Formats: sequence, C-alpha cells, structure tokens
Amino acid sequence: MSDSQTVASASSKILWRIAAITTMGSLGFGYDTGVISGALPFMALDPSQGGLGLTPMSEGLVASALIFGGAFGAFFAGHLSDRHGRLGVLKALALLFAVGALGTALAPNLWAMVATRFILGIAVGGASSTVPVLIAELAAPRHRGRLVCQSELMIVSGQCLAYIASASLAHLFDSPYIWRYMLAIALIPAALLYIGMHFVPTSPRWLVSKGRIAEAKTTLAGIRDTQREADRELKEIIAQCDVERRTGSALSQLNEPWLLKLLGIGIGLGFVIQFTGVNAFMYYTPMILKETGMGTHAALIATIGNGVVAVIATLIGMWVINRMGRRTMLLLGLTVVVVAQIFLGAVVNFMPHSLLQSYLALSGVLVFLFFMQMCIGPVYWLLMSELFPNHLRGGMNGISVGIFWIFNAIVAFLFPVLLSQLGGMTFFLFAVINIGSIIFCLLCLPETKGMSLEEIERHMEQRLSGRGWRTNEAKAC
Repeated sequence: MSDSQTVASASSKILWRIAAITTMGSLGFGYDTGVISGALPFMALDPSQGGLGLTPMSEGLVASALIFGGAFGAFFAGHLSDRHGRLGVLKALALLFAVGALGTALAPNLWAMVATRFILGIAVGGASSTVPVLIAELAAPRHRGRLVCQSELMIVSGQCLAYIASASLAHLFDSPYIWRYMLAIALIPAALLYIGMHFVPTSPRWLVSKGRIAEAKTTLAGIRDTQREADRELKEIIAQCDVERRTGSALSQLNEPWLLKLLGIGIGLGFVIQFTGVNAFMYYTPMILKETGMGTHAALIATIGNGVVAVIATLIGMWVINRMGRRTMLLLGLTVVVVAQIFLGAVVNFMPHSLLQSYLALSGVLVFLFFMQMCIGPVYWLLMSELFPNHLRGGMNGISVGIFWIFNAIVAFLFPVLLSQLGGMTFFLFAVINIGSIIFCLLCLPETKGMSLEEIERHMEQRLSGRGWRTNEAKAC
C-alpha cells in the first residue's frame, strides 16, 4: 500500500469515528421518540398500580410534548450553533438529554412528565438540526453522503432498540414500574454523546467564519487524504467567507430573494418527508393492523418489524446514495410510497376482515417503510446539511427542521382522527399529497452529488437568483 493510500485510509477511519461519536445524539433522538409507545400502556395505569393514571387525552399530551419541544430545540440550536459552534451546542444538548431522561424516569405526576418530555424534545430537536450539519462540515464531498446518512441510521436504530427494549423489559419483569426503566435507558446515549464530544474536532468552516484560520488548517489536515486537498478546501472556504462578510449581516442576507426561496425549499422538504405519513405508520402501526382484525399482541410484535425493516433499509440507502444521487433516490422513494399507499387503501377499504387482509396490510406498511427509510429519510437529512450557505447553515437549518417538527406534530395529531373518520380512505388522501410532493421535487430540487458545500452554495445562488439557470423547470421555484 502506498503512502497516499495509507493516509487516505487513516483519514477515512477518522471521519467514520467522528460520525459514530456525533450520531450518539441521533441514537438518543431515535430511542426517545420510539420508547414512548412501549411506556404509555404502563403509564396509563392508576397511580396505586405504579402508573400516572393517564387518559387518552393526557397520553396524547405526553407523546406530543416531545414533538413540540423538538420544534423549539431545532430552531434555537441552529442559531446558537452558528454563534457558539456545533460542538458546544451538542455538549449542552447531551446534558439536556440526560436531564430529560432522568426527569421522565422519575416523574411523579402528569405535569412533571409533560415538562420533562418537553425538555427532552428540546434535546432531540436540537440534535436533529445540529448533528447532520457538523458531520457535513467535517466530511469530504465523496464521503459526505454516507457519513450524514449515518445519522439517519442511528435514528432508526434508536427506534428499533426502543421497541425491542420495551418489549423485552415488559416480558422479563412483571412490574408496573417497568416504564421508568424503559425511559431511564436514554441516559446511556446522552452520556456517550457528552464524553465523545471531547474527541471530535471543531468545524473548519465555523473556525474560518470566526477568523481562526490556523486552527481550521490543522483540523482539515487531520481529516483529509492529502495536504493539497486540505489546502485547496481551506482556500475555497476562506474565499466564500470573504464574500459572505462583504454582503452584510446574516439577518440582512436572509431578506435576499434567493435565500428566501432556498429556505422555502428546505421547509418544503420537511413537508414532503412528514406528509408521506411515515410517523403515522411508526406511531400507529398497531392501530392500522387492528383495523384489519389483527390481535393486539400480534400487532405489537409487528411494530418491532417496522424498526428492523427501517434499519436494513437505511443501511442499503447509505450504500447507494453516492451512486444514485440525492434527487433520483428521493423521487424513486416517493413513487413507491404512493403505490404502497394506494395498495394499502385498497386492502383496508375493499377486502373483508381476514388473516389474508392483515398480512397484505402489513406487507403494504413494510414496503412503504422500506422505501421511505432507504430513499427519503436519509436524503432529507443529507440535503438539510448541504443546501444552506455556510454562515447561515445553522439558522436556516434550524428554521427548516423546526417547522419539520411542527409538520410531525400535525400528522401525529390528525392521523388517528382521520383513520377513525375515513378509515382506509386516509391512505388515498396521503397518496394524493405525495403526488404533489413528487411534482415539487421535480420542479425545485437540485442534484448536489459530488459537490463541495461551497460549490453547492454558488450553484444554488445562480439557480434561485435567476443567473445561470440550467432548466426551465428550475424557474418554477
């Protein structure tokens, strides 16, 4: 092996190690969003039996508190990470993860639970907007797709672990207090994230924006294959930062039409991913299957299948994303999602209750989740880390992901209502919405495969400001 190959191998290992440490925040994100499905049945018990005496309405309040906290956390973490750096924000979020996990595990009543779930949501939302950005700013263009997708892998792995842990603890320990242990397990990724952040380098792009050129050069030299590559990227970052300083403050620049259009694309992508209905499927698969007559126990076991399929699909997505490109994967995923939802609507609406109907409905859910987690979920988080300019990346990402969490709350709230009122027609409604999402992506979404973050910024400015448009379709945005 040549010296250059040895250096390249070493830098790749460093980047993968950095991503593994950083995505502990994503693992906590996944676990905390998934564990509530297993904890709620025990929390609904009377306080004399070890629960909190939750009603259906208060169950919804407990579940949604994290989602609204997520919107709050994503918005403010983005702005704080631009000002104080990604590492400092992630350390603070790790402490919030720990406080929220411990608080929910020890909560004596409903309102303490809601308050601590909201705190946990701030950590979850903050991690969802900060982790992909930090990884993207550290990774070289050829590694960025897979490394950022590792965040999505850890999210779905956390959800899968939550489903398995909840089912295992409930089976092994006959205690009404077991839900407290389910929630306390979230302390583990919080501790790993806080400790790990002491071994992750600071973003070179953030360092340059603060005038710390020498530190940025040292960081790049440690995570790039050659010194020439590091020097070339540093010059590109410095040049882009100089342009950004001359154009004025971040707040004044956000009034520029092309940046507002770009922010609109980011918000639109949040709508696309949430209105696939993915979280409705993740939260309410047992409810969907019980509509077909499947028993409660079998439906709960099927929920574990959701988590396993999501992990396998995300692994495949990480492998193909640098081969297919972001735009192609997203459009493929949305097309299959529409077909799966039409199929599911037909099965639920037009077939009599039977074992065959239950299995066909489950197959529709699993096909939906497979293509959702392989083609759509990873691409969303990758694009959120790539599309926005360096000096506004944290803030614009925070706004977009914050509204993404609001869309999440809307779907989570509306889905059970729609399913009770419309039955299987609900899936046809989602299919129509997703056809609109396909049109949006065809007209507005660029391909960013193989481009540096600075090249993406220049390309988006040209496209959205009307200079150098490559296609008539792009003008629609």
